[in-house]
Amino acid sequence: MTRAWISAGTNVEPEHNMRAAIENLRQAFGELVLSPVYRTRAVGFEGDDFLNMVIGINTELPPDELRRRLRAIEDSQGRVRGENRFASRTLDLDLLTWGNLVDRNQGIPRDEILKYAFVLRPLADVAPTEQYPGSQETYASLWAGFPGKPAMVPVTL
Repeated sequence: MTRAWISAGTNVEPEHNMRAAIENLRQAFGELVLSPVYRTRAVGFEGDDFLNMVIGINTELPPDELRRRLRAIEDSQGRVRGENRFASRTLDLDLLTWGNLVDRNQGIPRDEILKYAFVLRPLADVAPTEQYPGSQETYASLWAGFPGKPAMVPVTL
């Protein structure tokens, strides 16, 4: 089994859609590791606030099949895909890491880990001593050095 970390975000009926995402992932993969959930401002566009979290699963699926499963869960929750990458959404599930794999062609680890506080902070909360694949830096140390930490309000679902 391989530990995979997945980011989850939603700003359309966010409480409902985040709870549904957790339940769908639990049904598909069993026991989950759940980070705190944070309310954050939309990034890249004007829109309602997002709920964001990171979810850990153990899986035997290879990354490409895991991504297909995540996309199916997004679709089951009414995800509409358009040209604009930065837009409101019912659910966004992104594969962040797959074990210690470093494969830039597959986008693993996902570069959003180092770019966005709403990805790095929940990952640092739930896996502080794990190292970013291909480096010696832990998620806690990356978060400690993250520039301009935005306000991130923890919420209870």
